[in-house]
Amino acid sequence: MTEKSKKVSTEPYKGVRDFYPEDMAVQKYIFGVWRKVSEQFGYEEYAASILEPTELYASKTSDEIVNEQTYTFTDRGERSVTLRPEMTPSVARMVAARKRELAFPLRWYSIQNFFRYERPQRGRVREFWQLNADMFGVNSIDADVEIISLAYHIMKAFGANDEDFQIRINHRDLLQERILHMLRDQSSLPQAIRLIDKKQKMSSETFAEAWATLSNVPFVFETQKKAEVITRLESRGIRNVVLDELLARGFDYYTGMVFEVFDTNPENNRSIFGGGRYDRLLELFGDEVVPAVGFGLGDVTMRDFLETHKLLPAHISETDILICPVNEESVELASELADEFRKQGVSVAVYLGTKKIGDQISLANKKKIPFVVAVGLEEKERNEFTLKELKTGREELVQNRDIVGPLRRCGFKI
Repeated sequence: MTEKSKKVSTEPYKGVRDFYPEDMAVQKYIFGVWRKVSEQFGYEEYAASILEPTELYASKTSDEIVNEQTYTFTDRGERSVTLRPEMTPSVARMVAARKRELAFPLRWYSIQNFFRYERPQRGRVREFWQLNADMFGVNSIDADVEIISLAYHIMKAFGANDEDFQIRINHRDLLQERILHMLRDQSSLPQAIRLIDKKQKMSSETFAEAWATLSNVPFVFETQKKAEVITRLESRGIRNVVLDELLARGFDYYTGMVFEVFDTNPENNRSIFGGGRYDRLLELFGDEVVPAVGFGLGDVTMRDFLETHKLLPAHISETDILICPVNEESVELASELADEFRKQGVSVAVYLGTKKIGDQISLANKKKIPFVVAVGLEEKERNEFTLKELKTGREELVQNRDIVGPLRRCGFKI
């Protein structure tokens, strides 16, 4: 086989995913919950290009991401550009660009895709989608409480119980103050913060060895008092919150409160997502300080959580009903009926082919379509059709082509 005729692999690029319809249905469900809850809290959706100047990340994102995990290249105009690895620098750039025109406080959210060149493993891929929610212009604890409340209510909207996840909180500035005096060289503070952020993933011996390269003092903390933000959250009924004195978050731009949401299930005991306050990021653009707090929640860890806790809906299909013609002569009738149902707000597909009714129903089951309607000459003459729910076998009579009532009697929301 010549090089020119060599077959191209059907596998996607390593670390990225193909989304077949069943995968898209799950993603659409997750995105739908994210949007609904964000907008219930008054957050407005925005977007930005996936391409950014490399310099945007060079000074504020962690060195590990910039130097080892970004997809960076030189464009035809000899400019260094990067496929965005995160959203916070982009949204900060957008706010700085129109700071004089915007009405603060801002409540913004986006659902965008990102790229990081890292080793694919459970919970980590090279292309992922992420919900980013941020508030700009409020420097009080009220903003911290709201952003964590938003994160909490997103988890609850998926059906999670309080015992299924834990919200861990710390204060980045206080953490830095507590470790600065331990370091031999204060310029190694960013390195120390990133080391502490990884402490729980390392053995005590490995951590102690790495810490010894930065400090002559053993790493020991005295317990802090419960933070005020925890008390405020508890007063709002959010009680699965704890103080985590080692929580650091890896990005260099965090300045105050930081938090992470952890899955408590032993099968997926890990951080799902997190965020915090980054009041000084807009200084990167030569602008004055604009208080900001936010978080990012990825689709991969979100799906892992939902699957672990069996919270994904049993039925996720874009199609509500498959209309099954009893023979080829009934296809036109089936198409007319489908148009009538669509006018009533129902998603309908018509089977096109020569398979028997039983095979058509099997196809609906395979595609997770919840309902079928068989149509033929007899049904046309009576102007009555039988709606069948495949999961339960329940049947409802459809008269005068009115599908809404029978669907509602089956418990289907429309």
